[in-house]
Parts: sequence; C-alpha cells; structure tokens
Amino acid sequence: MFFVFFLKEENMIDIVLLSRALIFSSLLTLLSIGLTLTYLTTKVPNFAHGTFAAVGAYIMLTTVKLWHANPYQSLLLAPIICGLIALAQYLIVFRQLIRRGATIVALMITTLAMEFILLAIINIYADYLSRVFKIRSRYFLFSSYDIRIAGQRGLLIIAPILAATTVISLYLILTKTRFGVAMRAAIEDSSLASVIGINVNMVYSVAWFIAGALGGLSGALLPLWFPGNPDMGSRIIVSVFAASTVGGIYSIYGAVLGGFLIGLAEVLGTSSLAIMLGPWVIPYRPLIPLIAIVVTLLLAPSGLAGVNWQKIAASIRKSISK
Repeated sequence: MFFVFFLKEENMIDIVLLSRALIFSSLLTLLSIGLTLTYLTTKVPNFAHGTFAAVGAYIMLTTVKLWHANPYQSLLLAPIICGLIALAQYLIVFRQLIRRGATIVALMITTLAMEFILLAIINIYADYLSRVFKIRSRYFLFSSYDIRIAGQRGLLIIAPILAATTVISLYLILTKTRFGVAMRAAIEDSSLASVIGINVNMVYSVAWFIAGALGGLSGALLPLWFPGNPDMGSRIIVSVFAASTVGGIYSIYGAVLGGFLIGLAEVLGTSSLAIMLGPWVIPYRPLIPLIAIVVTLLLAPSGLAGVNWQKIAASIRKSISK
C-alpha cells in the first residue's frame, strides 16, 4: 500500500515538474523570438529586452489589483504598450545611432542604458502603487488568480498555445505575405532592399514593435508562474540570450528551439541536480544558461539552426557503413 502511494506521489511530482518546465519554456520562447527579431533586423543585441517582460508584469498587477479584472485581460494591453515602448526605443534612439554609424559595442552599451532607465521608471511606478494604493508591488504572485481549464491551471494551456500561435503566425507572415518578403529581404541585405523600393525603416519599426509586444505578452503571464519584481527582466535576460544563442541568433525558428531547450534544461536540470546533490544547487540555476552559451559558442557559433545536420548525418552513416 505504501509502495503504491509512493509511486503515485512520485508521478504527481514528475507531472508538476514537467508542467512548470513547459510553462517556462513557452514564455521563454516568446521572449527569445523577440530578441532574435531585433538582432536580425538592426543587429542590436538588446540587453533591455527583458525589461519588456517586467513592464508586462506590472500591467498585469495594475489590471488585477486596480481594475479588479481577470489577469488574462492584461494580455490585450501589455503587448500594445510594450510594443510602443520598443518602437519608441528604435525610432528615437537606435535608428539615429545606426544612421550615424554606431558600432555594435556602442549599440549594446546603449541598450544597457535603456534598461537602467526603464528599470528606474518601473521602480518609481512600483513605489507609487504601494504608497498611494497600498498594493504589494514587489515580489507579487498571482498563481491563485489563475483559471482552470479541463482541470488544469490555465497557464499550462494558454502559454504553449500562445507560443505555438506566435510561431505559426510569424511563419505565415514571413512566407505568405508581401511584408514578410520585404522583411526577409531587409534582413538579407538592407542596402539592396532599399534600392528595389522596400521601406527598410518601416520593416525595422514593425519588427521592433513585434519584439516588444512578444516581451510584454510573456511578461504579463510571468506573475502567474513566479513572483514579479522590477528587476525580473534583468534576472531572465540571461536565459533569453541563451535561448537565442543555442537555437541560432540568426534564425527565428532557432529561437523557438532554443527557448524550449533552455527552458527544459533549467527546470528539469536544476531539479535533477537538486535531487542528486542537494537543494543547495538551486540558487545556482543561472549557471545552466551561461554554460549553454559558452558551449554553443565554442562548438556551434551559429547555433543549432546554423549546423549542417545533413552533412553530419551523412558522416555518421558513412562511418557506420564502414
């Protein structure tokens, strides 16, 4: 009897762990797609990208605590606001720097400055909510506000659906629309695209808006999974860069692959190490994406999407046949 109970309890733990891994992977994928989009278009490694998630989280806080609405209603507002913030960043700051011939290093430093500016604004807003409305505006968690779908928590269903819908929508846009063709042309060769009449600035503006919107969409769901805080974007940005790097910073579909690989590796890997070595390893979870970045840059600098898998498969078949 005890053995049966132990097995059932162990299976329940595995299911919960897999659920958490799937949720985190889906939300990480949304963020990594956005980061890859900004890099593909303007070659800007945007270290402020994680801050869009923090903005989305505080939009959810406002929706739930001030407007007393369902947390999922923030999904309508967060992508728009974060998309506009990202668009403003590009139009006001990065487009001007790119026109003046700024180097990648200069652009990267600028993204760090933008992150600190946004972080300061979020902290000011958090203080305003706590002092004026007496709302807990730091380390807030809304898992108890989640809905139930088919006996499961709503986030477990909605997060993967949003990730899948985003990937399918981007695929259709990039392959089936004139704008998608224009975007791919601008990514391949912006000078040539301008010569043939493509409005490159418009393409880049839309790409930045989409990137910010995806960051806000992911961030609006994050407080349903782990505590929201002004610095949550800074804490998750390492995982976002790892996902884009492992999958391939030059491929949107690689960002999807990297998002799920890093998400699963962080959640399942940390849990496995904690079981084997003890709970003291849990605070060192950020080492997993950092190690993944280093290993990928050493073995496959272009990421998994840039590896010639057909050549590798052919080499393996050739060696086996011998």
